[in-house]
Amino acid sequence: MPEAQKKNTDNRKRVRKTHRVVRGQHRDERREDYVEAVYRRERKGDPTRVVDLQKVFGVSHVTVIRAVEKLESEGLLNRADSGIGLTATGRKLGEKCYERHLLVETFLISLGISEEIASRDAEGIEHHLSPETLKAMKKRLQD
Repeated sequence: MPEAQKKNTDNRKRVRKTHRVVRGQHRDERREDYVEAVYRRERKGDPTRVVDLQKVFGVSHVTVIRAVEKLESEGLLNRADSGIGLTATGRKLGEKCYERHLLVETFLISLGISEEIASRDAEGIEHHLSPETLKAMKKRLQD
């Protein structure tokens, strides 16, 4: 196979793999956002109700119910009369997502970005960063 053709084939494989990874990250975003939202409320000692999640995400009651049911079936959340809570697995994921968000937000602020914009941008960026990138951000902040 000529070198140019091999290079094109390698590039197509790399692009396909990249797109596959990003699609997986998009699938995980909603799950991580819901779990992180419940985690943040639990950290403050606040109960989480459907209406609280509606306000956070700006979605309908039905949308929240469906998401919570799915996350409950995945073993991340549980529902009780007292509200929506995290399972042990959900708490671990929530803490990881919360810490990742704070790291990205802090890194962006260190670049001179306003807190409001950094928080908003971190919400989108955080789901798409590799462990390697997160580690480098953390190291740069510690320097």
